[in-house]
Amino acid sequence: MKQSAEILDLQKRLGYQFCDPSLLRRAVTHASMSGPGRDDNQRLEFLGDRVLGLVMAEALLQEDRKASEGTLAPRYNALVRKETCAEVARQVDLGAALKLGRSEQMSGGRRKLALLGDAMEAVIAAVYLDAGFDTAQELILRLWGARIAEVEEDAKDAKTTLQEWAQARGLTPPSYKMISREGPDHAPVFTIEASLSTGETAQAVAPAKRHAEQAAAKALLDLLS
Repeated sequence: MKQSAEILDLQKRLGYQFCDPSLLRRAVTHASMSGPGRDDNQRLEFLGDRVLGLVMAEALLQEDRKASEGTLAPRYNALVRKETCAEVARQVDLGAALKLGRSEQMSGGRRKLALLGDAMEAVIAAVYLDAGFDTAQELILRLWGARIAEVEEDAKDAKTTLQEWAQARGLTPPSYKMISREGPDHAPVFTIEASLSTGETAQAVAPAKRHAEQAAAKALLDLLS
């Protein structure tokens, strides 16, 4: 079957040529485009999440051979969370290759954190099924790159850090307000605003309210710094 220009270009950006390009086509097909004869990427996302987790757990053990489980866990969470997957997806312009239904296209689906993060996990699974664990591991380590060595900063609890920042200056604790909740029940997208009593605010979007709050707190910390 002839490959589309989007699929060919994505393989170049990934640095991996598929033996079975249909796996990659499925990995970039959102549920809004599924139908008879066309599978979406949800099952691949499920598998890719597990492959990514194993690669990152092993990478962290190799990176810091003396770290305790309590130290490793937040680093691991920072590397596998949906926000980080979406960052990597943007790095390879995965959004340009996504196959979306009209409603998702009209609502900016190619830029949505949840869709990009899910698709990145699905691409990992596609590489795993196409060439095995070692190749998938090489792809992940290459795309995640310096994030693994520099993860300590991202692993900090942003909400706690922001609260400590406010308390040190005699301010009331930060507040968090849900601006919007979009998407279906099985795949919601939350927009959260973090604010300080002095008026500074920052917003973030994530597929879980807790993650959106953390991301908003980090965005506000970045603004303050």
